Amino acid sequence: MLDKKQKRHLKARAHPLRPVVLTGQLGLTEAVLAEIDRALTAHELIKVRINAEDRQARREMAQQICDRLDAELVQILGHVATLYRENPEE
Repeated sequence: MLDKKQKRHLKARAHPLRPVVLTGQLGLTEAVLAEIDRALTAHELIKVRINAEDRQARREMAQQICDRLDAELVQILGHVATLYRENPEE
């Protein structure tokens, strides 16, 4: 679990980043999860654009991603979720 200081640092690092994965009309498919997993392994800190209609659905989808991929949700702004997962190899 990230504390407030760590989240603040990660938000600052994520600010210039662009979303690297977009969820499509089908939502959270295995292919989308695999791509998010690859991006987290390569970069540790990524943004994901979640195409869901309401705020609650976006939050639930972001939480699903975090639960399935053992990642931390840094923040959600609009349709963009910032995710972090430490790379144990580095």
